[in-house]
Amino acid sequence: MPLIPELNGKANVLVCGASRGIGLALCTALSSRDDVAQVWAVSRNASHDDGLVALAKQQGERIALMDCDACDEYALAALASEVGCSCHHLHLVISTLGILHQEGARAEKSLAQLDLASLQASFATNAFAPILLLKHLLPLLRKGPATFAALSARVGSISDNRSGGWYSYRASKAALNQLLHTASIELRRLNPAATVLALHPGTTDTVLSRPFQANVPAGKLFEPAFAAQCMLEQIERLGPSDSGGFWAWDGRPIQW
Repeated sequence: MPLIPELNGKANVLVCGASRGIGLALCTALSSRDDVAQVWAVSRNASHDDGLVALAKQQGERIALMDCDACDEYALAALASEVGCSCHHLHLVISTLGILHQEGARAEKSLAQLDLASLQASFATNAFAPILLLKHLLPLLRKGPATFAALSARVGSISDNRSGGWYSYRASKAALNQLLHTASIELRRLNPAATVLALHPGTTDTVLSRPFQANVPAGKLFEPAFAAQCMLEQIERLGPSDSGGFWAWDGRPIQW
């Protein structure tokens, strides 16, 4: 099965948020595939990250490490320009950007814990950075089959919210879902072979989830490599007719 539907030949892939967790696992899996020509691994300090540097030494020129702060729109514009100098079309872009309790964000349990700084930090990384990444890479996604996938979260579903809490994280992921759905409508006009996906990877053993794993049911805490493989399986099967949807790691659609 090709990496994305209707693709003939090898894929050019960019992963943003590549230095840890699911992002690093995706870069590892993608760079080992015969149907992938090039992987651009993007993170704030990609060129100095031990995991990415080791992967680049193993895979050679198939992995390009690119430093970029995805919360800086000027940096995103520069990233797109640099990638565009060596690549006329990206077949797959995956954003794994997300924070819950890092970089000024908080996992609030009540309204009393809300503050503007936490809301702004959550929205900047979880919603604004992925959609601005899509904005700047759009010229590289207009020539034939292309998929833009961003990691969302089930807790961003409004209809599935029965426990409350995590105001900033829930709201920023819900915003991301709306932004992606809106972008899918525009891309359908610009490139009928394009697909935009919001993907829920399940609870994965990463820095983001680690303080909140105590109540995860047995068998529902995934290793990053497993979550990455599940994401790639969904990317392989979901095409333009599915664009704008919100999907779980197991292929089931999630209600908005």
